[in-house]
Amino acid sequence: MTYRPVGARIVAYGSSVALVVVTIVIGVALPSDIEFTVPELITLALTLGAMLAVLHGIGRSYVRADDTGLEILNGYRRHHIPWDRMKGISMNTGAPWPTLVLKDDDRVLLFAIQGSDGATARAAVDDLVRRIP
Repeated sequence: MTYRPVGARIVAYGSSVALVVVTIVIGVALPSDIEFTVPELITLALTLGAMLAVLHGIGRSYVRADDTGLEILNGYRRHHIPWDRMKGISMNTGAPWPTLVLKDDDRVLLFAIQGSDGATARAAVDDLVRRIP
């Protein structure tokens, strides 16, 4: 089973499209006597690229459960955690996302399960809790 954020993906990819469209519209709408210098264009491209990379990191997050354990992708960081290393999952009321607690007391955030997704997030947490031995 794979869990992905719903609302956060919509916001991340919607914002990405809006950023690109606004950048293009502003670039086209500027008077012809205004020209960007090469350093300005490079700065604009790098800033836009960094913003799009952050938004894509939010949108691509997932938690995948299989017989061996969990594969967690939080932005650009991946974790592979076998079931026997897990102690439990905590998601307090109002928490933005659940926390996976390991037997060595390390913690891993499950960013793909967003508290703002409501019942979907609660069902995902309940399913994962049932799988932990």
